[in-house]
Amino acid sequence: MTIRPLADRVVIKSVEAEETTKSGIILTAAAQEKPSIAEVVAVGPGGTVDGKEVEMFVEVGDKVLISKYSGTEVKVDGVEYSIVRQDDILAVVEESAGKTASKAAKAEAPATRKKPGPKPGARAAAKAAAAAKPGRKKPGPKPKTAK
Repeated sequence: MTIRPLADRVVIKSVEAEETTKSGIILTAAAQEKPSIAEVVAVGPGGTVDGKEVEMFVEVGDKVLISKYSGTEVKVDGVEYSIVRQDDILAVVEESAGKTASKAAKAEAPATRKKPGPKPGARAAAKAAAAAKPGRKKPGPKPKTAK
């Protein structure tokens, strides 16, 4: 069985929620929030809705960010879907090329990376520059004063 949405409706399927937090804590099903990112499964034709011309901006396969409590949940052939209006979709989630490049950089072996550090002789040059300033004394112990 398939679902064909009408007007400005969109059929979405929730993306699986994370089962562990960033710190490694495993969450039970009851503690997990409803995922707000979903994949578009079907898109309605748009057209005239409530006297206004509606153009559909999402396509099948897009990952979208939806409002937390929006839509109507339905179960078809054992799979849960939500039917939402296009107005309930907040944004389309896009993967950027910069993220994939940074993932490749993280995968690089740590032994081949060099850590930036001070240039050789930089400390000696800084000491020489400080000593060359006139009227500047090298700090030393404070003189004892009699009470």
